[in-house]
Amino acid sequence: MMQDAKTGSLRPFDFKSLTKQVPELSRFNLDLHSVSFKKPIDSSNMHPRVWVELVEIIEKNYATYDGFVVLHGSDTMAYTASALSFMLENLSKPVILTGSQLPIGIIRTDGKENLITAIEIAAAKNKQGKALVPEVAIYFEYELYRGNRTLKYNSEHFDAFQSPNYPVLAEAGIQITYNHNYIAKASTKKLSVHKNLDNDIVVLNLFPGISKKITEVVVNATGIKAVVLHSFGAGNAPTDDWFIALLKQAIDKGIIIYNVTQCLEGRVLQGKYETSSRLEKIGVVSGEDITLEAAITKLMFLLGQKYSSSKIKTLLGQNLRGEISLIK
Repeated sequence: MMQDAKTGSLRPFDFKSLTKQVPELSRFNLDLHSVSFKKPIDSSNMHPRVWVELVEIIEKNYATYDGFVVLHGSDTMAYTASALSFMLENLSKPVILTGSQLPIGIIRTDGKENLITAIEIAAAKNKQGKALVPEVAIYFEYELYRGNRTLKYNSEHFDAFQSPNYPVLAEAGIQITYNHNYIAKASTKKLSVHKNLDNDIVVLNLFPGISKKITEVVVNATGIKAVVLHSFGAGNAPTDDWFIALLKQAIDKGIIIYNVTQCLEGRVLQGKYETSSRLEKIGVVSGEDITLEAAITKLMFLLGQKYSSSKIKTLLGQNLRGEISLIK
């Protein structure tokens, strides 16, 4: 973002001016190229069609480049990183998202360091010449996170992101220290790019006293195919007969209900408490320790593949791109 000199508000800027703002880029001993959208957008205007454009750019240039850095606003970065992880199957090269909390044109911006280190990580290789981080990741404020494990938790400080249920992939200090045991292995298969997404999804955010009429409107909304049930604690929800009945009616109509906890850390354990055992019995799918961002984009991806409801439910319970940790 750049600050408008007249209004003081932040607006998207033309990325052609990036090298003027970050002259250090010219010091890289890399063949560095950039691609810009014709009309940059604020990340609050992010949409699945933009994700499709992004993966098409990566697909088109995949054989030519060793890694990719995506410059992105922080507000919806975790959604984009999660979506790209599902859309880019069989990755063997890094796709690193980064951005800043302060606009790139401001003296104290965090954008320069984030961009420079993201590029270094995207270009990093092991002794065998293979990418060190062959997955979709977010680099922000000295830490590299798995993209589909990340959420934005802070709008005030430079450390805007967290990965509550998965360790950081790397930490940048004087040296960049990679946590190799937690980084995905490069695929030996050909890259498969998925461009069909279905956003007929709704989030039902539970709170004490949620009413029947509101719940009914949400789960019976015209055209919805899946509901993310944003539940309490370890996947708990009200046990009122009307609540369970509404969810069961939706499931019987073929609507998928995906149980994701509101807690930043921990996981859904359906059946541990009475308040979640009824959900399990009627066919609500456990989200394990998935983030809300990854849950939404995983559903978009699976619905877009036109799978049957039963297959989608099965795949929701599987770890497709490192988005969940299954208890053995």
